[in-house]
Amino acid sequence: RDNKEQIRQESTLLLERIEKVFKVVVAEGYFTEIYDHNSRKEFLGFFNVNKKALVISRAKVSVGFDFGRMKVKRDETSRKLIVEEFPEAEVLSIDTDYKFYDINQGWLNKFNHEDYTNILNEAKKVMQDKALTSDLPKVANRQVGLMMNQLAASMNWEVEFKQLPEPKVKELSEFTPFQEVAE
Repeated sequence: RDNKEQIRQESTLLLERIEKVFKVVVAEGYFTEIYDHNSRKEFLGFFNVNKKALVISRAKVSVGFDFGRMKVKRDETSRKLIVEEFPEAEVLSIDTDYKFYDINQGWLNKFNHEDYTNILNEAKKVMQDKALTSDLPKVANRQVGLMMNQLAASMNWEVEFKQLPEPKVKELSEFTPFQEVAE
């Protein structure tokens, strides 16, 4: 008679594996996406039933580099770090928050769990693609170039980029020269 709701929740967490990585996040972007899903299903050739959902997703996209794929040599005599191979900037993580709005479905064409999963996966893929075509990779290249040059300069070393495409060398080399902060 109280109309009290009883909720029982259970969760099991399994650790599958731990891996050692050397990935560094150097830029983050914050995105909002409005994803509109519409589908139409024809029944018996007489009538169409539509279903649609509007999803608003907000995401923090972290872009960085897998330093495990970088090849570097050092020249002790000239005090140079020679970067022979440098990975492309990549999306290292996407932290998303989804909200469904305006869900319309007919009784013959309802959303199921798989539909919702597919919509969220597609929205996440679109978000990742947009992040990679935004300025985030350029910002990441400048940040990592600045970081590497300043670290090397703090120990009186130089960084030299070899055998990389010219645009990549230019992006990685654009930095503010290292200057010690006066105390």
